[in-house]
Amino acid sequence: MRTIAHIRTDFQEKFGIPRQSGLVKTLLGRIIFEPEYRNPQAVRGLEEFTYIWLLWKFSESKKGNWAATVKPPRLGGNQRMGVFATRSPYRPNDIGLSSVKLEQIVYDDTLGPVLLVSGIDILDNTPIYDIKPYLPYTDSHPEAKAGFAEEVFDYGLEVEFPETLLVRLPLEKRMAVIEVLKQDPRPAYQKDEHRKYGVFFAGYDIRFYVKGHILKVCEVVDKRTGKI
Repeated sequence: MRTIAHIRTDFQEKFGIPRQSGLVKTLLGRIIFEPEYRNPQAVRGLEEFTYIWLLWKFSESKKGNWAATVKPPRLGGNQRMGVFATRSPYRPNDIGLSSVKLEQIVYDDTLGPVLLVSGIDILDNTPIYDIKPYLPYTDSHPEAKAGFAEEVFDYGLEVEFPETLLVRLPLEKRMAVIEVLKQDPRPAYQKDEHRKYGVFFAGYDIRFYVKGHILKVCEVVDKRTGKI
């Protein structure tokens, strides 16, 4: 398949990326088309839609042969489910699917149409295979069952982010990073309250501990300068 675009986001590492699109609505991304697809006619009419589907490549997924079962992280990492009953990146084909909000289409003299989207769950510079409009009358099924995923939907942490550390981040990034941390980036099987974790977000290493249901940020490191 051809790569039609790449998405630019604040996630330079997989750790910390929300497990589904739309969970953190304040996370922003820019979709930049490859030169072959920068014709404004290719997105004519897209501005009339509120949401779009992205089909993309799990570009950092490291796997050998595919396995029939995987261990979903939110089930503690010790229960196996069929790969086709999950959204695991370890699949026969490295294809991801995300529903994101189309905030705006910006027309750049060099880059052509650039799509500004929110609610992303994608690593920076991920290849995009296709874009399709989201149709609420056929794509939305509020009555649908969500299987074992319903058991962990409301899970979240209380985040303590000291103001002295929070102000080191750009103002427009603060709400998004708090929402990311609420999702609990840790593997579900990791419960070591003395272990320090770090999420690399928007050029900053956000370091924290988790005790019970409270996540406390302890350091913010500017990765460009190394300053704590």
